[in-house]
Amino acid sequence: MKHKAVILGNNYYIGLSTIRSLGIHGVHTVAVDYSEEDRYGAASKYCAESILVPHYKEETEGFIHALIDYAKKQDEKPVLIPCHDTYLEVLDAHLNTIKEYYLIPQTEQGLATKVMNKDHLYALAEEHGVRAPETVRIHEPNFKERVLEEIKFPCIVKPVDSPAFVSTFRKKIFMVHTMEELDEALEKAKAANLEVFVQRIIPGFDDHMYTFDAYLDQNSKVTHWTTCQKLRQYPINFGASVYTIQKYTPDLYEIGAKFLEGIGYKGFAEIEFKKDEQTGEFYLIEINARITNFNHLLYKVGLNFPYITYREMIGDPLEPKALTETTNRAFWYGYEDMLAVKDYIKSGQLKPSAVVKSLFRPKAYAIWSLQDPKPALSFMKTRVGKLFGGRRKARR
Repeated sequence: MKHKAVILGNNYYIGLSTIRSLGIHGVHTVAVDYSEEDRYGAASKYCAESILVPHYKEETEGFIHALIDYAKKQDEKPVLIPCHDTYLEVLDAHLNTIKEYYLIPQTEQGLATKVMNKDHLYALAEEHGVRAPETVRIHEPNFKERVLEEIKFPCIVKPVDSPAFVSTFRKKIFMVHTMEELDEALEKAKAANLEVFVQRIIPGFDDHMYTFDAYLDQNSKVTHWTTCQKLRQYPINFGASVYTIQKYTPDLYEIGAKFLEGIGYKGFAEIEFKKDEQTGEFYLIEINARITNFNHLLYKVGLNFPYITYREMIGDPLEPKALTETTNRAFWYGYEDMLAVKDYIKSGQLKPSAVVKSLFRPKAYAIWSLQDPKPALSFMKTRVGKLFGGRRKARR
């Protein structure tokens, strides 16, 4: 195939899964990163080319120029696929320039950032009649009274800009139980110059988290989709998926497809919902506007979203497909799931027997592949190095 696929962010298993999803179909994949550190995705046998560019945040202008210079040297426009939120934010800010040199599904500059920004997302949800958790902004009148009366404790302090918050605090939210804890959380956010708001916790264990995973074509119509259910995440309760199953939930299509089509979205998107255990209603929590963590699970059940993206971008789209049955296959990121299980059991949220029982499903692994073992070996080498390196420092 003449068009190369340029994958941004290969120091995480989303990039690795994307490389595999494309390379297995003979696509020339190009791993693009700013550092060789922990770059295990580029170790895949499906990675045809590997380059380094300036840091996307620290040297944004140099990063954009490097991407453009690379594209200019190609016979055909490459397909560009960011695999991390921060890469996506930078590309979205320069979309009108970048799309002259790359094939990218999204055509409206700023839309990806808008759906990643919680303030804008919840405004869009309200506009399109989609439920979202009750929220109070810190500058609204009677802020503390509204928290006590409408939100109630415990509640969460959530960022407007999730990537920046996670980069600063290494967590998605602050959970607070008292007004004193709320004040402390707000001070931390203020000191970091990050905008936050307070939100009600939708009742239900982590297995009440669901996703609608879909691809929308250049007419903003859903062409491929399925639904999944999270069973465990890390950090527990408010983290990323570490054990998720594909499960058909038709209500999510009715809500999700209508919403994404209504806002004129194009390309892959994953809407995260939480099902209220008391009412059964689904609440929109967030949108991932890049390839999802459990992309390999979606590939295994027959929805190869990176390849779906690639084929539409080169003008040869695949036939529409919806997975309207439950396969029960699971995505498993064993490294972090072990950490999650420890915390679930310690906090009394899960019993060991339930964890063991859950593992007897056909799995899609985050990193390990018998046909492509080098990335897993590279990953483990780095982790072992960090472990023993940390111990040596501690002894000194």
